[in-house]
Amino acid sequence: MADELTEDDWAVWDAFYVMRRRLDRALELRLHEGSGVSAPEYEILAGLGRSSDRRLRVRDIAEQIGWEKSRVSHQVTRMEKRGLVRRSDCDQDGRGTWVELTPDGRRAMLEASRGHNEAIRTYFVDVLGDSAPLLQEFSKRVVEAIGEDARP
Repeated sequence: MADELTEDDWAVWDAFYVMRRRLDRALELRLHEGSGVSAPEYEILAGLGRSSDRRLRVRDIAEQIGWEKSRVSHQVTRMEKRGLVRRSDCDQDGRGTWVELTPDGRRAMLEASRGHNEAIRTYFVDVLGDSAPLLQEFSKRVVEAIGEDARP
């Protein structure tokens, strides 16, 4: 049986957990208030925006953001209704579908990015200061320890 967590272990975990949840919530609120884009929409828009031809397959979006393909598909349907993305058939794979960024989606992504980047700087980058490399190394070690256990 694994060793029990100590009070110090729990204190570190609790501090991290509260920080992570509050940071996620603060970023999401700033994102939505500043642009009307939700965090899930922004994740998809940003991924499409970084793609060289502003399109990705549903499976690639799911892999990038760690979601099930069905969840991505439902989110894309909602975004399609808002005119942020459009679907098209994938000529390379008869079962695959491209999700493409529309001009309205690109505008929404750019508007959301400005406020989102500012919030990340204010709540995270500026606060970390010289500790950023330590957190980066810690994050890599945690991701390595998790390995494939967090696959969608």
